Amino acid sequence: MKHMLQLYSAQKSFGSKKVLLDVSLGLSKGEILGLFGPNGSGKSTLLKILFGTLKADAIDLRINEQPISPESVIPEQYIGYLPQDSFLPKRLKVRDIIPLFFEHGDDQDAIFRAPFVEKITAQVAGTLSMGELRYLELLLIANLDHPFLLLDEPFSMIEPLYKEKIKEFLFVLKEKKGILLTDHYYQDVLEVSDRNMVLKDGVSYPAAKEQDLINLGYLR
Repeated sequence: MKHMLQLYSAQKSFGSKKVLLDVSLGLSKGEILGLFGPNGSGKSTLLKILFGTLKADAIDLRINEQPISPESVIPEQYIGYLPQDSFLPKRLKVRDIIPLFFEHGDDQDAIFRAPFVEKITAQVAGTLSMGELRYLELLLIANLDHPFLLLDEPFSMIEPLYKEKIKEFLFVLKEKKGILLTDHYYQDVLEVSDRNMVLKDGVSYPAAKEQDLINLGYLR
């Protein structure tokens, strides 16, 4: 049972710019960990390192205290990743996109029957609203078998209706996954997170409440 993801002392530089100096975190199935930090603090860099698409200068990544290599994350399906930018083929209809992610009918039905999906199945992805698109992308990634999930900006620029639908979905989803979530809409993150951390000057700090975000300089 893969129930705990652990990262110890991750480091990453781009040339002479040191982005991550000493970043550690633990993520358990059954919880949502909120990740905060200003632009350029390394949030997306950290997610890409965890997902294995960006190489760290130093990293100790483990599941249940057993070391794993970042290169194994994708082939072993340890971690799912929702990036900031849309990744769906814009000219395909939604009903044709879903089978690209799920081979079996029962798995496809879980998406087709999800709230709000039925009304958009005949649309091409490029005509969806920001909320419809983000909600669909999250459904597709979250229903795969990864025990851990990384979400980069799931709330940004989307309609309030879909924000609330995503929050409802995350509360259900965390019963079977560990979720690391970052977004500049900090109040939305705080509504769903169980714990929080802040990236500041390349170092990770725990943040139990909104006041800690102020004390750590993320909020004024």
